[in-house]
Amino acid sequence: MQKNNVDTIAAIATASGAGGIGIVRVSGALCQTIAHAILGQCPPPRHAAYLDFMDADGTLIDRGIAIYYPNPHSYTGEDVLELQAHGGTALMQILLARCISLGARQAAPGEFTRRAYLNDKLDLAQAEAVADLINAATEQAAKSAVRSL
Repeated sequence: MQKNNVDTIAAIATASGAGGIGIVRVSGALCQTIAHAILGQCPPPRHAAYLDFMDADGTLIDRGIAIYYPNPHSYTGEDVLELQAHGGTALMQILLARCISLGARQAAPGEFTRRAYLNDKLDLAQAEAVADLINAATEQAAKSAVRSL
């Protein structure tokens, strides 16, 4: 679909700090290129694949789950690639830097949801509800935001 964007964006999709799993998400036309460079292949659409994540020189970065969502059947309506690795600030930064070195740029806060809105995957109320849910400080606020999704 990608009717409003020509570049590819990438961002760490999980909270910062140590954790069992961390996710780097990529959206845009370069997803397949980035997948081939990091994974040696593009995973089958909408299937989790356990693969090696490689650096430019062939050094193993980590092993994890990769999922490819072809457009228009993704959150943003664009091609989307998720790299699910072991959590941790350094590893997430390494994976993000690898994606950026392959032509993606750092996504601005809320940019994945903005693209979903621009590509008619969410209406304005739903896009605002996503922001409200992310920023919810109470259980009641979270429940209220979910009702608007």
